[in-house]
Amino acid sequence: MLKQFRPAISLLVLMTLITGVAYPLAVTGIAQVAFPEQANGSLVRDAQGVVRGSALLAQSFEGEQWFQPRPSAANFATVASGASNLAPSNPALAERIGKEAVRLAEVGQGTVPMELVTTSASGLDPHLSPTAAGYQIPRIAAARGMTTDSLQRLVQQNTETPLVGPAVVNVLALNLALADNPAIASIPKLHE
Repeated sequence: MLKQFRPAISLLVLMTLITGVAYPLAVTGIAQVAFPEQANGSLVRDAQGVVRGSALLAQSFEGEQWFQPRPSAANFATVASGASNLAPSNPALAERIGKEAVRLAEVGQGTVPMELVTTSASGLDPHLSPTAAGYQIPRIAAARGMTTDSLQRLVQQNTETPLVGPAVVNVLALNLALADNPAIASIPKLHE
């Protein structure tokens, strides 16, 4: 009987060492050498060097003076990330989107962009389209006493064009650029 268990136990130990120790260490080592910024969380720092978040994760910003990311079904908690799992036919989803659209509606701006009222699949998507960021400019300009032209230039400066896909704006980077703007006399701290 022991003769039959010995190869099974040996194989279990060997596979545990290969897949549970050697492979993860090899992948981690390669990632640290090839992609150190991404492997360490793509951290974003403000002008003083303080970590304000990750370029890969959305976070909440409180106040009319900030660009707002897409809503999060998990309230921006990374542990509970995920979609709301509400079907398009679910009345609760339609009600939530309707309330959010009414709350975000700007006079003379037209229809609220869908990405400002719908969550992403992860609930932590850090990007908006330039259109969705631009939709928020009048509100931010009024809250900060800035011109819409200066905010539009800020959005353009922070627009990224990936190799594949449409142009996007990272909301955290945009808000940090807004906070670093010397034309603003009083800069409130970002929500941490």
